[in-house]
Amino acid sequence: MIAKTFAAILVAAGLAFGLAQPAAAQEDQALSPKQVEAVRKVVKDYLIEHPEVIQEAVEALREKMRVQAEADAKKTMDAYKDELYDNKDDPVAGNPKGDLVLVEFFDYNCGYCKQTLDALFDAVKADGKVKLVFKEFPILTDESEAAARAALAAKKQGKYEEYHRALMKFRGRLDDKALLKLAADTGLNVEQLKKDMAAPEITKQLRRNQEVAHALQINGTPTFVVGGRILAQALDQQEFKQLFDVSRKGGKLQ
Repeated sequence: MIAKTFAAILVAAGLAFGLAQPAAAQEDQALSPKQVEAVRKVVKDYLIEHPEVIQEAVEALREKMRVQAEADAKKTMDAYKDELYDNKDDPVAGNPKGDLVLVEFFDYNCGYCKQTLDALFDAVKADGKVKLVFKEFPILTDESEAAARAALAAKKQGKYEEYHRALMKFRGRLDDKALLKLAADTGLNVEQLKKDMAAPEITKQLRRNQEVAHALQINGTPTFVVGGRILAQALDQQEFKQLFDVSRKGGKLQ
């Protein structure tokens, strides 16, 4: 539509100022300053009369940029494929052998992450074929990092998911006292948890998560990666279902 419109403008300008000549003749002729100014006036007058063309051009540019951004993100995701989907150190829920992998970057002090918790787990359970990968991404406060360390330490005791849910459902300040109380309530060995929180491998894992997030230009939570897409927003159960369906079919989200 836009290409045809601008083609029409140029043809009109050419006809008006004697530029619509055989190609061979045009090759030897450059536009004079007067002709250039005349063409500009024709284009300007047309745009004033048809301002909708500008909106169409803006929308086309946005779509082009969106497509390019998706292509760039896809290349980066391919480069970090193993780190995103198959890192043995990452906690996993859902179906470990599922046909679709959903990765969540989150922070325990993120209200939207807490808001989407039940919808996320319910959607994954209802689907039955989604592997859910947790990427601890503490970016909001110092307490966020302590919570992430505690959660990864809980994984060593085989209670990551239970503790993760407890941390997400907690309302209040997630200081050390709260972290340890929630750990005890979850049935964790608190003394062992405190030791494991300081383990160098946990520090390394958190840094890896930050590197992957930076490479994918993820700077907020919750952010989901699935089917070659990056979605930075909280979703309800129905929206997760749609996301799963569209990702499997390789279609476009509405």
